[in-house]
Amino acid sequence: MARFTNCLLKDIIIRSQFDSTKRRQCLQYLNALRSLQRNGYKTVYFGETEIPETLVTGEDFSDNGYMHTPSWCILHAGGSQGWVPWKYRMFLKDDLHIKQEDGLFFEFCDIAKRAYGKCAIVVKGRRQQDETKLKTSKGEEGQAYIPRSINLTSIVCSPGVAKSYGHELISLPLPYNYLNPLDSAWSFVKWFIINNRKEFCLKSVDNVYTYQYILFSDLITKGIEKVNLTKWKALTNKVRRWENYYLGKFS
Repeated sequence: MARFTNCLLKDIIIRSQFDSTKRRQCLQYLNALRSLQRNGYKTVYFGETEIPETLVTGEDFSDNGYMHTPSWCILHAGGSQGWVPWKYRMFLKDDLHIKQEDGLFFEFCDIAKRAYGKCAIVVKGRRQQDETKLKTSKGEEGQAYIPRSINLTSIVCSPGVAKSYGHELISLPLPYNYLNPLDSAWSFVKWFIINNRKEFCLKSVDNVYTYQYILFSDLITKGIEKVNLTKWKALTNKVRRWENYYLGKFS
């Protein structure tokens, strides 16, 4: 009997000159994070995700070539204690090109301080910042890379602002984004949207047109609520196991 190898099982590993530097970055990040945790800092993962209109409506425009459809950017944070008790923010992405929200990070740091005390606020690094870091981080074994600011789509995260509230801001190295449980939480929210959008849809019919109304805010809020404390603990425990693995492997 002829046997065929499934091409999906074949791994192609491309190694670059920056592999050792990336490992060093990961170790710096993990050592800094564990040091803060030992000193009583609560770990909070802060970030955003994009929600395209088509994900909410279920419409498929793939046959119409390129068609610009609105997208929303959702900003929130969470950790092993669940979602931070801070009202998430949602922005129409086109409007964000005009001005980023300047006061939100102050507000978030204040809420986090009142809820948890001092926090290690983990934010995913940006590609351009990480590429610069790869070229300059040799010999910087002692500390995790902390940029002057981390520019997300909707907000600027400043280490100075974090420190003013007793927190520390840490940039998660880009190659290790899966060490951020917030990404998995966003995936749960998006699956909830896909599977439950019809329940949040209202229709109105008149003599000429049929209108469809989607209770978008309610849909997003319910999806976020579904990522409960139990799910958050499972996600953060999984990340913790990966962290322990890398600390053992790279140390």
